This record gives sequence, C-alpha cells and structure tokens, in this order.
Amino acid sequence: MEISVMNKQRKVRFDLAWLRRAADAALAECVLHSGDGKFSLQKLPLVDVAVVSDATIARVHVEFMAIPGATDVITFDHGEIVVSAETALVCAKEHRHSVEHELALYIIHGLLHLNGFDDTSASAKKKMFRVQDRVWQRVMNIP
Repeated sequence: MEISVMNKQRKVRFDLAWLRRAADAALAECVLHSGDGKFSLQKLPLVDVAVVSDATIARVHVEFMAIPGATDVITFDHGEIVVSAETALVCAKEHRHSVEHELALYIIHGLLHLNGFDDTSASAKKKMFRVQDRVWQRVMNIP
C-alpha cells in the first residue's frame, strides 16, 4: 500500500514534504481501523491525494455529489482523496494550528472513509470522529 500526495494548487503555501510524511503515518494508522469490518483500505494498492483550490473542489463537489460550493474533503471509493487547501487555511486559523495539520486531518478523514467509516448519522459520525481524533494526535507527533 502506498499513498501519494500532490499539490495541484498555487494559492496556499504549505510544507509538502511534511504532509507526505504525515500521510504515510496516517495510512499506517488508518489501515488498522475499519468502520464496517471490511478493511477496504488494505485492498487498495495506491491512495492518491490531490490538494486543490476551493474552485476545483467546488467543481468536483457539484459534478460528483450534486452539491454546490467548496468543501474540505471528498473521497472516492477507488482510492482518490481531494482536499481543499483554501478551506484548510481558513479552518487552521480558526483552530489555531497550521495548514499542514488541517490538511493532515482531511487526509485522515478521507482514509477512514475508504476504510468503511461514514459520518451520515450522529452515531456513525461520533464513532468516526473518535478514531479520527486519535489518529490525528498520533500523526501530529511526526517530525
């Protein structure tokens, strides 16, 4: 299993090397936690993460989910995760941490979706966010 992180936007500056290390650590953690017991993440040879602009993620949001507007993360079952750098920057400022840490959180969220977690009901969301927070805390300790 491998994870690839590509920066496909130019508006938000961030440490891509750190984010790639964080994504590797996140993958190693997330693969251990399955929301539905199927461990689907283990079956994917590659997960591609694209860091994009709000305009790009808004287009993806409308095209594939019929929901207008930008969002933080969109996950596709075939192993692609699309995250918004601009949304991450706004949320990072709100939560008083770095844009890299916010992007790592979005990647973790996407990886957990790929491994059978969902956030469509209150109980499922609570379960997913509990695992997400534990994984995120571990990943934040990488150099």
